[in-house]
Amino acid sequence: MSDLSASPQPTPESIRSEDDPRSLWLLVKKGAARVQDWFTIQSLAVRVMVVAVAVMIPALGLYSLALMHKQAAVAQELRTMTAGQAAAAPAPFNTSLPVVFGTGSVLGFLESQPVERITVIYKPLLWNISERFVLIESQGKQYAYYPSDMETKIFADKAVTAGWGGKLNFVPRADLDRSSIEMLERLDQRFAGARPQSEKDGWKAGVSGVLSAALTVGLLGFLAFQLKGQFKSLKFLEPGQVHGSIGDLVGMDDIKSEVAQIKDQYQRRAEYAEYGISKPFNVMFSGPAGTGKTKLASYLAKELNLPILFHSAANLETGYVAGGSNTLARIAAMAKRRKRCIVFLDEAQDLFMKRGGHRKFDDDTQNSLLAILDGVRSKSEAEIIWIVASNFNSESMQMDEAMLRRFQMKVDFRLPNKEERLAIVRHYLSQRAEKVLPELDLRHLVEVTEGRSPADLETIVNQAGITAVQAGDMIGADTLMHAAERVLVGNVNANTTKERERDRRIIAIHEWGHFLVDFERERKQANNDWERILAEMKTIKISLKANPRNNALGFVFHKQGANLLKTKGDIEHDVRVLLGGMANEELFFGEDGTTNGAHNDITRVTKLLHHAVAEMGMYRKTRLNFGALSNDGQGGGRHVDEETRGIMEAQSERLYGETRALLSRMKPLTEHLAGKLMEKGEMDLREALFEIRSFEAACHEFSSRAGLANA
Repeated sequence: MSDLSASPQPTPESIRSEDDPRSLWLLVKKGAARVQDWFTIQSLAVRVMVVAVAVMIPALGLYSLALMHKQAAVAQELRTMTAGQAAAAPAPFNTSLPVVFGTGSVLGFLESQPVERITVIYKPLLWNISERFVLIESQGKQYAYYPSDMETKIFADKAVTAGWGGKLNFVPRADLDRSSIEMLERLDQRFAGARPQSEKDGWKAGVSGVLSAALTVGLLGFLAFQLKGQFKSLKFLEPGQVHGSIGDLVGMDDIKSEVAQIKDQYQRRAEYAEYGISKPFNVMFSGPAGTGKTKLASYLAKELNLPILFHSAANLETGYVAGGSNTLARIAAMAKRRKRCIVFLDEAQDLFMKRGGHRKFDDDTQNSLLAILDGVRSKSEAEIIWIVASNFNSESMQMDEAMLRRFQMKVDFRLPNKEERLAIVRHYLSQRAEKVLPELDLRHLVEVTEGRSPADLETIVNQAGITAVQAGDMIGADTLMHAAERVLVGNVNANTTKERERDRRIIAIHEWGHFLVDFERERKQANNDWERILAEMKTIKISLKANPRNNALGFVFHKQGANLLKTKGDIEHDVRVLLGGMANEELFFGEDGTTNGAHNDITRVTKLLHHAVAEMGMYRKTRLNFGALSNDGQGGGRHVDEETRGIMEAQSERLYGETRALLSRMKPLTEHLAGKLMEKGEMDLREALFEIRSFEAACHEFSSRAGLANA
């Protein structure tokens, strides 16, 4: 399946200002949902701690506000008392009179004794409270009082109407001289145990406020660390965050119809239940990498308007005991809280393997997933869709049967065919149509990408765009072919063999050996139709540039064969082509001159012949797969019996002899082609065929002149 969603077009929702209250509300809802998801998967101890801190924050804040309100009331009374005072600088109190401690209440003294002057000395403690001394000058003495909060309030109320109200004099403590401050310090010691409650509550209010702020910052920081750290991989994607739709996918209508069935069954699950179809929604996606399994799951979530959680099964293991099963339990808890959602587990190959015989914690993870996917679920889990995707190859790996039974539906993804590859490439090119040459011939690109995924095709088109930008040119057919070569073959360089003439000649002889064996067969099948040979030969380019990807000093860039089923003749031809490189080396340099450059060829020949002899029963009297008896799926290498080995060796020698005999007749042509290749560094198929026709025409002309045409 191809990830072919077009670039999202601006919508009113997507271009909203960040100041839009609706956008802000969505952000708040999203953040709250993430916090709830995180809270759901935590242990009981963490939950209790977070709840306790969350309760303490407002409690401390309210306590601090209450104290501040109380202190503000006292400060207001003091401001009321100072409201009628003249703006002139306050006169200091009479320091010549002795100071004695007053008895009783300050109001009682004022009402019972004559008063010459009342001096209130105050000092701000915090932003809204003060401490105050009251010095009452009476009968040649000064009586010191430290009124309480209540006394201060009554004192302020009485001062408005009482006769002594006009004798009030307010003096800031900071304006006093040194001797007066020393006297007040002695008063401070005397009244140390009689401070008013507002002063005692001052530090409590400040500490409570600071502690509440500190806990708030600490809790927010802790949550931010958790959400951005270990929790970042467990995050639901909302439907509105998915761009594109299933309709944007090109080709593979059979797979899209399977997904449409899932959608229909989910939306009409009540009707399906009437027919006894009430199993949980467990879906398995399997197929090669890059075929769009992840993208299709996201599109399904958008179609059903469900949030979706993406997680890689390869990251389930955390390195701790039961790490994988614990992670699955967290994911299941988050899904239960959402009730209606999709959980997508990708790269789940290991979860499908047979249990037993490998690491125990892998079995624990598989058992946990089996329990989650079980057919018996609670009502709260009935609307959760579990999609497990993998690149599992059931032909070469044994799948756990218990796991298979858990899935209600299995969707097998495949690689695109020729028509679909053409449509996919055209779709990607249409997204940058202004930079693409018109009427491109994409036949060679489509053929060379046989067996490639849509993701590979997208990479090729993107690489072509990069090359075009760097060259300041439009995207053309040549640009696409160069991009395909870079993506499929890898980065190549000519410097590795540029100054090594001997190696370059060996490589040229070797690569032409492969090419000419294949060419002779194609020539016979095409009946010397050169246009048909150009269209049907698999070789695209022969190069002397080194390929670091497979440590090759040269390479042949070719397209894949269109035939999925190979005959015995096809297999033998593939073997001859592979042996052509080594056979040509022996023809030109002798048996002692063959190199280890044919190592990869010999390995592939061995596998092909083993498949033909041991697995397909070719060259035997009976058609039996002896390879199945030695490969029991428990690991280990293949065991080749003596009879199979003997048949493989005999057929290898026969095919090698035939290949060598064929190439020996073409030795002059090989010499000519090798010289041209060493001169140019690389040659494409059209150039190679031109050189062959030119060489044959020259030979025919020479033979005619020499009277050897009939021969």
